[in-house]
Amino acid sequence: MPSGPSPEAIKRAIHAIWPDTDAVETAVAAFFSVDRAKHWPNFATLVTTDDFDGVSNLSRPGVFRLNIGVGPETFGRLVGTMTEPDFAALDVVLPHPEYAGQHWICILNPSDETFRDVVLPLLGEAHGRLVARLAGTRSEAGGE
Repeated sequence: MPSGPSPEAIKRAIHAIWPDTDAVETAVAAFFSVDRAKHWPNFATLVTTDDFDGVSNLSRPGVFRLNIGVGPETFGRLVGTMTEPDFAALDVVLPHPEYAGQHWICILNPSDETFRDVVLPLLGEAHGRLVARLAGTRSEAGGE
């Protein structure tokens, strides 16, 4: 298993880098948004069990999956050509097993290097896209 940040360390990093982040946590998942009223939509989620699906085999000790909503260009560049991804592979950027159609990607247990060099920029993109989307929605709705 790659040595990398724990789910708790990832949550702390998200809150430290993007302090406007709102997180809703359950015993098995964390959902990251920037909307403190609705807590939706999310720009990232972190799951630690197979409660949502079984394809990542998160029942393995210490295995978790970080899901990130990116733009279509980033999705295409990173995972657009994957035909039969191994959704249980560790430290590999993959299309999300359920939400790839909405341009979500995922990674199981990123290594420190992958987290720093790949995941953090992807989280930045996802956060920025959601902030822009919500700002556009609010301004269209009369400047809420």
